[in-house]
Amino acid sequence: MILKSLKTNRVSVAKLRLADLEKEERQKAESQTSVANGKMTFKEALAIFRKRLKGDINLKRRSKDYREERIVALLKSWPALETKDARQINRHDCQEWAREFGQNCSPIAFNNTIGTLRMILDICVDAGARYDNPARGLKRKRVLLRPPELPSQENFGKFVTEIENSGRCSCYQAADLVRFLAFGGLRKSEAANVTWADCNLEKGTITVRGDSVTGTKNSEIRKVPMIPEMRLLLSRLKAENVEAQPTDLVMKVKECQITMNRAAGSLGIPRITHHDLRHLFATKCIESGVDIPTVSRWLGHKDGGALAMKVYGHLRDQHSVEMAQRVTFSAPG
Repeated sequence: MILKSLKTNRVSVAKLRLADLEKEERQKAESQTSVANGKMTFKEALAIFRKRLKGDINLKRRSKDYREERIVALLKSWPALETKDARQINRHDCQEWAREFGQNCSPIAFNNTIGTLRMILDICVDAGARYDNPARGLKRKRVLLRPPELPSQENFGKFVTEIENSGRCSCYQAADLVRFLAFGGLRKSEAANVTWADCNLEKGTITVRGDSVTGTKNSEIRKVPMIPEMRLLLSRLKAENVEAQPTDLVMKVKECQITMNRAAGSLGIPRITHHDLRHLFATKCIESGVDIPTVSRWLGHKDGGALAMKVYGHLRDQHSVEMAQRVTFSAPG
């Protein structure tokens, strides 16, 4: 016997919900019977995966949404997969799908879609519906981390000025967002949620929290020190908003990509994204002599600087060569 509230006091609504509940429970019973008999379709395994995904309290909503996007891409690129018996999915099928799917897919999206397929098929293995996972042998694409093409100090100044002088709605706020991202190395979602209470001008730190939905990428609060330009920016904004409350947001706009695209086009420089400004911050820090592990902590990385070393390692080597030119055994002239 199943006791479950239909959450209504209207008979007509209750009847409809009861029919849906009966259908759902019948499908569950049929699925359990199939699994008990060593049978499971990919669709049944997918339903279990989605249920676990939805109930995972350690994943942020965006992570869950992205995984769902990978499921949609998988099913779209392999239409017959959903109705297949788990036992009928073989290694050759997986390799052929990966070969076709990988031709027009970025390395990151490809690798995450493969990972999703593996996790779903692991459910079939755990349920005893098959002995092994046929997607385990699929090779991931190599992700090439190319140094981003960033504006010079001169072009960055022209870029911000071009935004301010564009005459577009909120052009001054957009220019301040560009400065804020470049001077702090914050992600766009993080910058959008910084309040005045998070900015300690006396100590020269910004507390980065994200929000209740997106949070910071690693779900941890961190403090970012203010470089001199950031302190000047926040001091000016504070003076311009003397009535601002501690809970008020510092940035008046959350994104300005269209305005940035127009500014870059007008100047004839490569397109600059919000994330490029984060790279610009890291690059300037390293070029100024800040060690990569420290920059990595400021950026909120949790890998001890491994990713930053891959992306910005060439700057460290260049800086090392420049510093070596200062070393001499000759007596001062």
